[in-house]
Amino acid sequence: MERVRLYDEKGNRGRKAGTGLFTAAMMDKYPWLPIEEDGRLHDPVLRENFIARIFALHELNALRAQGLSRHSLLAFHSRYKLQLLAHHQAGYREIGPFVARLHEWDDLDAFFVRYREKLMAILRHPASRKNHTNVLMHIQGYFHRALNSRQRAELREVILGYRAGRLPILAPLTLLKHYLAEHPDDYLRSQNYFEPYPDTLGLRLAIT
Repeated sequence: MERVRLYDEKGNRGRKAGTGLFTAAMMDKYPWLPIEEDGRLHDPVLRENFIARIFALHELNALRAQGLSRHSLLAFHSRYKLQLLAHHQAGYREIGPFVARLHEWDDLDAFFVRYREKLMAILRHPASRKNHTNVLMHIQGYFHRALNSRQRAELREVILGYRAGRLPILAPLTLLKHYLAEHPDDYLRSQNYFEPYPDTLGLRLAIT
């Protein structure tokens, strides 16, 4: 796949910096397809990112199989907003106006093809600690009136603890899920960010 050893014209071995011919052709034809070298999947962040992309693509393709509509496409994008923001802020800002012009597209399948490329390109970027923190702070704002001062301070400290690397990502996520159960919000409850794949996979347990 990737990091394939290169050879010069005389057959001398070089460094592993190339891409295999099959992989290169497949990536060119299917740029939206999740592809990762098996050795890199030992990295918890890259493994989590790879699995999240697989589930996102599966959900998106299922949407197409059920029959595309403007409503279903907008609902899908709405569910993925926080997830996209966590992965790549510039991509998130670029895809928003594209989706907002959905009404200009007569061919929904053509829109789907373009949207799939953009979505998967954003998700290809592993979510960084900085971006996760921005999303967590954004979610915190939804509970500003629902929580008392002690709870708000505790939540802020947990998020800052994650940002500083003292706490794993599950610490603020678990606390936010707890508050979401106590103070339901339809928009937040719909967000793929909280569960981009089944929790039983335990992928976030390995992410510090």
